[in-house]
Amino acid sequence: MSSEDLTAPLGMGKRRLIKLPFGLIGAGIISVFATTTLVWMLVVDDPLGGEPVAVVPLDAVVEGVTSRDIEVVEIRPGIGDDLGPNLRPETSKDLLGPRYDMVLRPDGLGPESPVERLSINPDTRVSERSDYGFLPKVSAAGVRPLDAYSRPVMREFSSIPRIAVVVSGLGLSETGTQNAIDRLPSEVTFALAPYGESLDLWMQQARMRGHELLLQLPLEPFDFPDNDPGPHTLLVSLRPAEMLDRMAYLLTRVTNYVGTINEMGARFTSTKPSMEFLLEKLKGRGLMFVDNGTSSRSIAGDLATEMRVPFSGVDVVLDEVPREDDIDAKLLQLEGIARARGYAVAAGSALPVTVRQLEKWVRDLEDRGLQLVPISATVDK
Repeated sequence: MSSEDLTAPLGMGKRRLIKLPFGLIGAGIISVFATTTLVWMLVVDDPLGGEPVAVVPLDAVVEGVTSRDIEVVEIRPGIGDDLGPNLRPETSKDLLGPRYDMVLRPDGLGPESPVERLSINPDTRVSERSDYGFLPKVSAAGVRPLDAYSRPVMREFSSIPRIAVVVSGLGLSETGTQNAIDRLPSEVTFALAPYGESLDLWMQQARMRGHELLLQLPLEPFDFPDNDPGPHTLLVSLRPAEMLDRMAYLLTRVTNYVGTINEMGARFTSTKPSMEFLLEKLKGRGLMFVDNGTSSRSIAGDLATEMRVPFSGVDVVLDEVPREDDIDAKLLQLEGIARARGYAVAAGSALPVTVRQLEKWVRDLEDRGLQLVPISATVDK
């Protein structure tokens, strides 16, 4: 024991301190962190994986469309001035012209084909309230429902024959109505049945797909009442007040249509006083009249010419015999009339076989030198 140990205070003996290489430890930690970061960036595809992600489910599969064809155009987090078609007030721009929206069409034309979405709210200039609902009228400035609700022809060719096709009975069958709206091109005109269900909903869907609309008017057939078109059928025996009341009921079943087309009515359309009364009232409300072409005794065309009422007559009824071969033969007949006269009008119902044959027929119509147009394009406005 040394003298230093004897003289040192108790508990204060000499301690040996271990010197740690803190510099090397720090450098090692930094190297490990840098190496981990570099490996993460090289191996992981999304270095910003912590950022917020929005996933949009695509329920419908469209043939020929890949993920490269889909992109987000604009996101508006607040409602602002975009309240939707039913809450946004109509402006003169909306009413006088269509909006062209790029949407995926179910008719096989592809996403590059523009769909003309028409206004779905009643134009206050050409509608008035009644006990039954909104009635069409001519505005103080002379604007008619025929003008406000017609579908403009996107491309006009003066030398190409025109064909208008009216598909009637929409609203009577939910499946048949939805099938027609989904599968037929926007140039096809739809006629809504006044006794159909959810007519306002079908009107909105059809107009948003760009379809021009007619309203079916039940008129008296020769075998009435054995063959009864409905409780509000216009009869030749009705007095003027009764006729006006029934017309008011029928014309308010839906809005945004350019005119009417008769349902049955062989007796009514061959009776001059009744047809004169009807055409006069339709003209006063700014509507066109379409004769459905089922009666050879109809005098509607001659009276409309005399009274200067916008008129179009059906040349070919497509599905009197609802079979594929018969419908195809009628379509060939329709093409012949169009080439000979410059235009032609066809009518059919929303039967699945009719919709299917029409869908096939229109695919190469322009390649055959013919143009499909809405019904309003067949009259001199």
